[in-house]
Amino acid sequence: MTSNSHNSNNLHQTQVVVVMIPLPAQGHLNQLLHLARLILQQNIPVHYVGTTTHIRQATVRVQGWDQNSISNIHFHDFEVAPFVSPTPNPNNAETKFPSHLVPSFEASSHLREPVETLLQSLSCEAKRVIVIHDSLMASVAQDAKNIENVENYSFHSTCAFTSICFWLELAKPIIQGLHFPDVPSLEGCFPTQFLGFIASQTAFLQFNDGSILNTSRAIEGKYVELIEHVSRGKKVWALGPFNPLLIEKKNSNGKHITIEWLDKQEQNSVIYVSFGTTTTFTQEQIGQIATGLEQSKQKFIWVLRNADKGDIFDGKEVKRHELPNGFEERVEGMGLVVRDWAPQLEILSHPSTGGFMSHCGWNSCIESITMGVPIAAWPMHSDQPRNSVFMTEVLKVGLAVRDWAQRDELVTASVIQSAVNRLIETEEGDDMRERATKLKNSIHRSMDDDGVSRMEMDSFIAHISR
Repeated sequence: MTSNSHNSNNLHQTQVVVVMIPLPAQGHLNQLLHLARLILQQNIPVHYVGTTTHIRQATVRVQGWDQNSISNIHFHDFEVAPFVSPTPNPNNAETKFPSHLVPSFEASSHLREPVETLLQSLSCEAKRVIVIHDSLMASVAQDAKNIENVENYSFHSTCAFTSICFWLELAKPIIQGLHFPDVPSLEGCFPTQFLGFIASQTAFLQFNDGSILNTSRAIEGKYVELIEHVSRGKKVWALGPFNPLLIEKKNSNGKHITIEWLDKQEQNSVIYVSFGTTTTFTQEQIGQIATGLEQSKQKFIWVLRNADKGDIFDGKEVKRHELPNGFEERVEGMGLVVRDWAPQLEILSHPSTGGFMSHCGWNSCIESITMGVPIAAWPMHSDQPRNSVFMTEVLKVGLAVRDWAQRDELVTASVIQSAVNRLIETEEGDDMRERATKLKNSIHRSMDDDGVSRMEMDSFIAHISR
């Protein structure tokens, strides 16, 4: 295995360095890249580790800030054995989970050796090395425990609410006086094969010195405290939100087509429809979404792309989704279909965006909270059904498109139309927008000098630099 460490400087004076080990799926790569940037702002060197293809994926999709702002991160792109990168299958019988990505996860779990070599070399040069690894890459970081001046923190890529639901199932502690809404069981969330992968990683979490979450005590304080309660004395840090809260506005010639289009629409009039990087729909379901959006008569931006493959650069063309005959002509002016990568943070931060139909991946949820946009929740797999309960029943900034119990049924055009109309043009939707705006404001306040999120980050930086 080879490593290309870009821009490695001499570290001998360095007090502390951080090594990031993400899971190679977009929602995970993205969160740790955002966190890398926040830590870098504290003048602490950051090393970001992955396979060659996933380092490239993380960096070409930077959102919400200038690409140059990651130029000081030390990227280590390690070669791993070739892995298969099959095309996403919309007819997967067991779950909607992107099982086609599992070979890339398993390939990345072979990064243990080069990571250990990197940790050994950094530990000779720095006073302390801090490893922050995705909780699903714990096996790759396991050798940290054998190096005296290395500390190991696991990063949990979902909200505190959903994390504690998982932990409750594992640990079942008695919780006094905290109301938990009913959450969906894990049935349909993960395929058997992936549950095995999770179990293989969980075994290594006992070696951690603490946990990090991409959330804020401003919105999830009591759930973060609950995690502290079950963490048996290990530190828990809520360092989020990681995504930028203010999006750099581009001049008119550098704008994405979606932003130019939004500039011409009225405030809160557009629903943004996007199901993340791991959702694949059948042709029939795409037809229903198209009809539902058209019949709603609401303005929309619809990102219609296939789920990511394990290697998004493998060059093999993925089948383009067919839309109903004449659909794009009929909705011209009312809607925009984007078949490519879209600048989600810019779209959510735009004043014309009034709602977000989403799969409820945690990245999308926290981005919509920080931008003050309510959600029409349509979860697909993994943590999404529970995140969706958090958004709709705990924070009350969203409505459910359909019940998780009906996850295997086609979602009809009339259900989609009704969800869009409720969110965009009813009093109920206005109330959700108002609550979303309050959450956005409390998150922004939490980043002020004496705010809870700023203090949490300061305390983490003080802890690792002690």
